[in-house]
Amino acid sequence: MVLFEKGMDFQIIDVDMQGKPEDLAVMNPYNRVPVLVERDLILYESNIINEYVDERFPHPQLMPADPVMRARARLFLFRFEQELFNHIDSIMHGGQKAAEKARTLIRDNLAQIAPLFAKQKYMLGDEFSMLDVAIAPLLWRLDYYGIRLPKQSAALLKYAERLFARPAFIEALTPSEKAMRK
Repeated sequence: MVLFEKGMDFQIIDVDMQGKPEDLAVMNPYNRVPVLVERDLILYESNIINEYVDERFPHPQLMPADPVMRARARLFLFRFEQELFNHIDSIMHGGQKAAEKARTLIRDNLAQIAPLFAKQKYMLGDEFSMLDVAIAPLLWRLDYYGIRLPKQSAALLKYAERLFARPAFIEALTPSEKAMRK
């Protein structure tokens, strides 16, 4: 999504996660995607890739320019990882009890931030940022993960719709996700 937000030229290589190519393990010692290859540079881990792209191609800027706000944004990204994204594996590969616990944790954490969007358009106010990029895929897949938000989260769902309407978000969807959108 960051690459599309910045209007960059790039090539996406889809990887069959059941039959990973051997060179993936050479590029990323954890044998996971995504991996960014640019000339002699190889990066892995989404947040690292996103920040590199944002610094290397600064327009539009997705991380705040102010060091204090940038540090706060990084803390939010860390919290997203700890309080939201880390639970996805339990939903996808854990037992029923672990999956339900994970759904509840994600639901409750999202419900906590929902009131924020009654007052502002995006995570950091009126400007779209890296925080919005980070949380968009989770919000897109709430139904897929079986996460039902309470009615008090209506502002969060309106925020999600704003994210999903962005041209870069639509362009970043896989063909099957684009078909789901219709």
